[in-house]
Amino acid sequence: MKIYVKIYRVQGEILLAACDEDLIGKTFREGELKLEVKERFYKGELRDVEELEHFLKEATIANLVGERCVGKAIELGYVDKERVLYIQGVPHAQMAKMLL
Repeated sequence: MKIYVKIYRVQGEILLAACDEDLIGKTFREGELKLEVKERFYKGELRDVEELEHFLKEATIANLVGERCVGKAIELGYVDKERVLYIQGVPHAQMAKMLL
């Protein structure tokens, strides 16, 4: 199974949007929370999850959805597992690099 990766370059920021392939186009709800994995935002290139490290190194901001994407970001130290939000069991994490 692969992941979708899309890069946005906005006002000096490099935003990475990545999600597990099987979640694209789906919506998840839990209480007041709603997570839409919209194709227009997330659907970029299909890549192997092992390539995520390269994209995370470059990104200043990341929006990640799914077990594979979020799990790999945790494994690489970009995301704290205690800060992951789960909506209908689907993990969602955001990352922002603080530049000093």
